[in-house]
Amino acid sequence: MFAADLTDPASLTAAFEGVGHVFLYANHDGVAGVIEAAKRAGVEKIVLMSSGSIIHPTSAGNAITEEHREIEDAFAAATDLTVVPIRPLVLATNTLGWAWPIKAAGTVPLYKPDAVTAPIHEKDIAAVAVAALLGDENVSGMLTGPDRISQRDQVAAIGAAIGRDLAVVEQTREEASTNLSKFMPESEVEAVLQFLDDADAGNSPATNTVRDVLGRVPLGFDVWAVDHARDFS
Repeated sequence: MFAADLTDPASLTAAFEGVGHVFLYANHDGVAGVIEAAKRAGVEKIVLMSSGSIIHPTSAGNAITEEHREIEDAFAAATDLTVVPIRPLVLATNTLGWAWPIKAAGTVPLYKPDAVTAPIHEKDIAAVAVAALLGDENVSGMLTGPDRISQRDQVAAIGAAIGRDLAVVEQTREEASTNLSKFMPESEVEAVLQFLDDADAGNSPATNTVRDVLGRVPLGFDVWAVDHARDFS
């Protein structure tokens, strides 16, 4: 094992030495150094954790989307290095942010609680990443879970998994912005709210990419909730 900092190219030398294929979530500030370190070490392929928002038409211009796009573009411009992006759209793990209010009061404050998305289980992201590392390069479509489900129904699925009746309290946009600003920069707060507005407009799809890559149906949010029941208990 090697300790490495993606914003410190010198620290990557030992980590990349003798490695042919790498799975990477790149820091926006360290992309150029990572590329140079990987090329210098003879890395042949990078499987890059990116975002499905890049190929999601109504997410164009979103600050988080464009940051991922800049990273992808930087890696795509690298010569002598194969880069395969994988692009999950909505991470089921984002709902871990609800753990504290669930534990504290059994109540989840939500902006746009009836907005529907198709959250993807991290196990499916990992399986697609492994497929890419082993040679499948047709993995860069938008990755989602099998079905669209509202935030309200996600809370209900977590409640079923932990054996509790949970309540949802709808937030205004201003209330949600104030709450989120405790945990992230203002630009990211607005980006998250824009994603929710877009989902509420019906623009967050469920795709077949995971099924096409893995040859099976992706794991549903109900499975994810059971797998993470301890996080909410």
